[in-house]
Amino acid sequence: MILYPAIDLKDGQCVRLYKGEMAQATVFNDDPAAQAKAFQDAGCEWLHLVDLNGAFAGEPVNGTAVEAILAATSVPAQLGGGIRDMATIEQWLSRGLARVILGTVAVENPDLVRRAARAFPGQIAVGIDARDGRVATKGWAEETDVMVTDLARSFEDAGVAAIIYTDINRDGAMQGPNIEATAALARATTIPVIASGGVSSLDDLIALKNCGTGLGGAISGRALYDGAIDLRQALAALRG
Repeated sequence: MILYPAIDLKDGQCVRLYKGEMAQATVFNDDPAAQAKAFQDAGCEWLHLVDLNGAFAGEPVNGTAVEAILAATSVPAQLGGGIRDMATIEQWLSRGLARVILGTVAVENPDLVRRAARAFPGQIAVGIDARDGRVATKGWAEETDVMVTDLARSFEDAGVAAIIYTDINRDGAMQGPNIEATAALARATTIPVIASGGVSSLDDLIALKNCGTGLGGAISGRALYDGAIDLRQALAALRG
């Protein structure tokens, strides 16, 4: 199982939100590229990037910070937030991103996801962010009646590389991931699932690894910044 250190970008800084609230952002580093390099130096195999401003604006906002991260690192990176048309997908992949994450458009324009997955095999992920089993969009600001499992299953034949599932109520709260819901989603779809939201200890990572569903990975942010998870130790444990 791959551990993805998270770099959430707000106003050019590396932050973590509490339960998805932009007003409750803690700044952990004002140099995102240096933070990314530190994660790489610790041995991470991937980086998970989110343009938080872009998720609300519907277009890239923290592009300068993302490009600085790509220039400073050599490990593959995936990016979500504000990517809602083919031109933006093509732009980011041409600049060196390994994978783009489509969230809001997966609900509003699923055909775009399918076209992008055909055009860029292995480079398109679907981000499914949810509260109480229902999908939220536009930076988690709008809730829908779409159920997580239904949305994931709708892309089974699309060639999507991964589903990134975030339990919003756990995100940044350091209360542990929603293992039951994550495992249920992984069992319900053949697409690899990456868990996000609430991963706050090495025990959480081990529990996700051992949940019996073959999760493709887990994302952690605040716990890495706070020191609740030692990245080198976690990587060694997940590889073992």
